[in-house]
Amino acid sequence: MTELPCSLKLVERPPLIEIMSQTEIQQTIASFTSIEQALEYFEIDFDSRFINEYRTQLVKRFNGYLIIAKPDDWFSARRALKNAYCKVQRGRLDPHSRSACRGCTSCQRR
Repeated sequence: MTELPCSLKLVERPPLIEIMSQTEIQQTIASFTSIEQALEYFEIDFDSRFINEYRTQLVKRFNGYLIIAKPDDWFSARRALKNAYCKVQRGRLDPHSRSACRGCTSCQRR
């Protein structure tokens, strides 16, 4: 059996998703001037009427989640914002009924 010369070289590629450090993600979050910017940055669909009505509550909840658990990366910061949005949405439901959460399009509690 004849051996073929191997001329293939491994080429280093940049990662598909650039990993942000904890300080970079915190600086990015601090640079937002509105909650809509944060929702768009983290690719979360939202209802503008809901945001206009519950803006203060949503911002407070999001900031609270960021204080409790400092986000390590884009995904953990996105999770904090999604959880805040969902918590405010679920807070609008009647606590004595068994109605389902149907506010956010990507809710995992539906």
